[in-house]
Amino acid sequence: MLIHKQKTNLNNFDKYEYYRLSVQSPDVDTEFFEKVYYDFNARKKPETLREDFCGTFLLSCEWVKRGKSYRALAIDLDPEPLDYGRRHNLSKLSTHQQSRLHLVKGDVLDSPTELVDILAAMNFSYFIFKTRSQMKKYLQKAFQGLKKNGVLILDCFGGSLCYDANLEKTKLKNFTYFWEQEGYDPISHEAHFHIHFKPHGKKKIAQVFSYDWRLWTIAELRELLVEVGFSETHVYWEGNNKKGGGNGVFTRAQKGEECQSWIAYITAKKI
Repeated sequence: MLIHKQKTNLNNFDKYEYYRLSVQSPDVDTEFFEKVYYDFNARKKPETLREDFCGTFLLSCEWVKRGKSYRALAIDLDPEPLDYGRRHNLSKLSTHQQSRLHLVKGDVLDSPTELVDILAAMNFSYFIFKTRSQMKKYLQKAFQGLKKNGVLILDCFGGSLCYDANLEKTKLKNFTYFWEQEGYDPISHEAHFHIHFKPHGKKKIAQVFSYDWRLWTIAELRELLVEVGFSETHVYWEGNNKKGGGNGVFTRAQKGEECQSWIAYITAKKI
């Protein structure tokens, strides 16, 4: 994942750990990946995962823990999160698990890799591609990186809140997580986003992570997926809890809901 970082003088502030606690759930994600693959392939077992824009490659680490035949390939341009992942995530795996995880410091657009069963780009990281030609090139590379019957999984977000500046605040056990959108350009569909943290009892640490993205729609992405050769695409939409918010359960849907803010998964199969 391409992340712009702000340095801080706070002692013992681990921004990647704060990020993990705020937005990552690798056990849930990898279980969902297998479910999607089964949905496309009549419960055939996937074994290989490629994690694009992998950051600290927590997903890949979780994937190789799922079984002795599971292998993962993790790709990112930024050496800092890769180094962090080696020290804090890879080091926690067994020797055999480590041998089944291959790291690549490189560009997802030109890094040569082995073919895989599942290719995932999470945390909206592929939104860095701002033109149709750039996005199409990436999706073509993803198509080429999959085995026969392989599945591409992308997360996506949207909703009416995304058409203006806004700030979401989430209180967690020992800190508060802030997700800020800084404006929106209706012509280019571009916007800037920031993640801030406020440890309890300490000052807010601003712009720990920042992103410069184009907001892509589900319809645009599905059309491009078909253009590059995927045989079928599906959208997994999140269900509602009793309070009207998301319940974390995603199922295939033909039609979404009019929400101020939503997250969905776009999936595509190669034949």
